[in-house]
Amino acid sequence: MERINMKRLLVLEDGSIYEGIAIGSDNYKIGELVFNTSVSGYQEVFTDLSSAGQIVVMTYPLIGNCGINRDDYESINPSIFGIVIKDECKHPSNWRYQESLNDFLLRENIAGIADIDTRALTIKLRDNGSLKATFANEGDDIEEVVQRLKDYEIKNLVSEVSSLKTFSIPGSGKRVAIIDFGIKLNILKELTVKGFDIIVLPYDVDAKTVRSFSPDGVFLSNGPSNPNDLKRSIETIKELLPDTVIMGVGLGHELLALASGAKVTKMKVGHHGSNPVLSLKDNKVVITNQNHNYVVDKESIDEKELTISHIALNDGTVEGLTHNRYQAFSVQFYPEESIFDEFNKMMEKENLDA
Repeated sequence: MERINMKRLLVLEDGSIYEGIAIGSDNYKIGELVFNTSVSGYQEVFTDLSSAGQIVVMTYPLIGNCGINRDDYESINPSIFGIVIKDECKHPSNWRYQESLNDFLLRENIAGIADIDTRALTIKLRDNGSLKATFANEGDDIEEVVQRLKDYEIKNLVSEVSSLKTFSIPGSGKRVAIIDFGIKLNILKELTVKGFDIIVLPYDVDAKTVRSFSPDGVFLSNGPSNPNDLKRSIETIKELLPDTVIMGVGLGHELLALASGAKVTKMKVGHHGSNPVLSLKDNKVVITNQNHNYVVDKESIDEKELTISHIALNDGTVEGLTHNRYQAFSVQFYPEESIFDEFNKMMEKENLDA
């Protein structure tokens, strides 16, 4: 039985209104409207905890064609605030398909809108930067909705997506303490496949507690929101740096930079989706998956402390760092397997030198 198409409005803080078709629930939240350029992997995008608090505009026109399956989740409890798409595929076709996109949105209580010219909306966001947005119904007081958007302050959601308790994933390899700011399940799987003996710790853990597990290395995970708000985490990293092997990804990369004296600023247009990155170590280009609104300020980097290892080809922003005094490095993008190998080699070298 086909659903009845109900109208829904997407309202932006600048007063812009886009009319489309309702999908998902009617749980209307205010979020940061960003566009994502991924051609595939929409399930991973919608369940990535780095997307917490965002209303995501998918630039690729058809979404939902593969449905939703149990294997491609990046978190157990998705924290995205809404989705905006052009065409919803109501009849998915994939051998792993278990439920439709709309059924997923209803089950997770996420609102969405379809039949939107997402490419025109993307151009608007590209030219003006990200905007606060929410959904509304026909007949709602739009002036009141716009005022709520203007008054709303974007919250730091790390405390809501981080692990509440410490837990372990036993392995036979090096012991890695993960400080969880909203880690993707796929990254956790990759570290597990490498055989690491894993301890997952809450985002606000102190250095003394981290050291009590005697880790061979510390992994700073990805996550949402503004890294400048995480003062305690920055201090923890500062304390760990002199005697700990550290790898950071996404938000973890930004926090490592802050702990090393650099500045991190809000981007006009964040990186969400596929982006080409140049490795300055071997002059090779890799196509990376990214999801961040903040970036390390290149001019603030003290060359005695940090060396830039990767840059984004589209805008020249910092995508990777190597510490010059301590055993630490980081990447802004979601890493390939070889980068985890680099982390392992660094831990092995540190043990040999000890």
